[in-house]
Amino acid sequence: MPLWKLAAAAAAAVTLLLVGCGREDSQTALESAAQSLQDSIENKDNEELMAIIHPEFSANQRLDRDWVQRTAAMMFLRHGNVGVIALNRQSWIDPTYPDKGYSEAQLALTGAERWLPQRVGHYHVRLEWWREDGEWLLARLNWE
Repeated sequence: MPLWKLAAAAAAAVTLLLVGCGREDSQTALESAAQSLQDSIENKDNEELMAIIHPEFSANQRLDRDWVQRTAAMMFLRHGNVGVIALNRQSWIDPTYPDKGYSEAQLALTGAERWLPQRVGHYHVRLEWWREDGEWLLARLNWE
């Protein structure tokens, strides 16, 4: 095999490998953003929570970013402990638009003064993430 063909094949293999790694890194970052969202709620960290929320955030097509801040503050003040139990959570990147990602899960959201939950809600949630400047931000939230 001529040297130029070998070099071209090696360059193609390296390119495919790098594209695959970039996709894996994006997937890992998306999953990390979803975990950070859960952690910020459980840690009652309103500042960290709001850092994850996109400026154009919308929930169920009628609630905005201010709603997130007010609701979180109220929940954090009302309950000594806040828990998020995510079941069947999965995240994926849109194959057509690599700067869009999605997460879907069954959630149990609990609030308690001490250890026993006083309030429990079960939800099916779908989150839409937008990547800006290398960071995944929560842009859309819908639940049932």
